[in-house]
Amino acid sequence: MENADIPENANEHCPGPQSESAGKSDACEGCPNQQICATAPKGPDPDLVAIAERMATVKHKILVLSGKGGVGKSTFSAQLAFALAARDFQVGLLDVDICGPSIPKMLGLEGQEIHQSNLGWSPVYVESNLGVMSVGFMLPNPDEAVIWRGPRKNGLIKQFLKDVYWGELDFLIVDAPPGTSDEHISLVQCLDATGIDGAIIVTTPQQISLIDVRKEVNFCKKVGVKVLGVVENMSGLCLPITDFKFMKLTDNGEQKDVAQWVWEYMREKAPEVLNLLACTEVFDSSGGGAVKMCNDMGVTFLGKVPLDPQLCKAAEEGSSCFAKKDCVVSAPALKKIIEQLIEINGWSMLLSNGV
Repeated sequence: MENADIPENANEHCPGPQSESAGKSDACEGCPNQQICATAPKGPDPDLVAIAERMATVKHKILVLSGKGGVGKSTFSAQLAFALAARDFQVGLLDVDICGPSIPKMLGLEGQEIHQSNLGWSPVYVESNLGVMSVGFMLPNPDEAVIWRGPRKNGLIKQFLKDVYWGELDFLIVDAPPGTSDEHISLVQCLDATGIDGAIIVTTPQQISLIDVRKEVNFCKKVGVKVLGVVENMSGLCLPITDFKFMKLTDNGEQKDVAQWVWEYMREKAPEVLNLLACTEVFDSSGGGAVKMCNDMGVTFLGKVPLDPQLCKAAEEGSSCFAKKDCVVSAPALKKIIEQLIEINGWSMLLSNGV
């Protein structure tokens, strides 16, 4: 499977051989292809034409972004895809986090491969209405590192967009890498003419994460991508009290498990306590968290998702948290956020109109 037309030996930030600045931009200095690109005839990028044709059957395109890695962006992308598919939408999930493709694991598709049909690359399907594409399906070994420069990564993103045959989709969810890099610029440039509905940005509550989310919001504003909203993930730890362990610190500094004693005491003295949720802050949100940042920057705050071990387990198992009865904390929070997205963007009309 070949990448797009950008040569593999091109410099980083290569504008592409069809660009008007090909061979002339600062990024072209010292490139072995500089003279060829500078003198080659220019014209419309045929890849963009092919991408527009592919995307013509996709009604809504949603980017999922984050300022930093490790904030739960891919987990949110996976659960958003599961939730929309469960509502009978036709859903595609495209993983363009080239160096960290975790979507195959989170959808329970590890070990699957891409197949070529006469219509293009076929997505790997979780359900008949939920297809997935990822570079993870192209790696012979899941532990193999993807060590590519920007032009090669951008070439694969182009190829995913123009060569994958999704068929008729209500939603294409694009799980992007963290930050604002070459891949993000390429993604926006490739999809711009096809109509991007907007971006959902995932963060955690502490300032160290929000600093980079502000950059992500400003990136979206500069490239003309609407921010559909911000999700504050890992917003405190909230669990049924019966899921906790209770330890007593002994005189010699060791921890002694006293959970059994605590449960027996509670059952005897206050059994109603056993039905409570116990919550605590994990990350410092004294700066106001994502709510304040959204107010300051004029973007929509979609909601908070607590840190939930059962959601982590669902991601590890490649399953929907909405189908797990143990996800009593995270599933309602995610459901509320997704229902809000559907309502404020009018997406429910897709089903009510029978399309």
